[in-house]
Amino acid sequence: MLFFFKADYMKEFRIEVASEGRAHTFNITDLGENQFEIYRENDKLGTIQLDGKEHEHCEALDCNIDMPLLNAIREGIILHRQLSTAADN
Repeated sequence: MLFFFKADYMKEFRIEVASEGRAHTFNITDLGENQFEIYRENDKLGTIQLDGKEHEHCEALDCNIDMPLLNAIREGIILHRQLSTAADN
């Protein structure tokens, strides 16, 4: 289950993802160039670089998040981008 909350012209948004049976909420900042900073409340957990061509691939930059949770965050970011693009059209 994913929930999105947008702010600051969609450069910042919040996602809620489930991993291993638990819900997690993150604040995401879109840095451009397919890079996103991941925060829990005010604590920065890391930066993720999405592959613009292959959605299953991403690179964790200075990230302290385990892989199952990172994959859930990646999927949430991709879904947010798709929904935002659809809403703009």
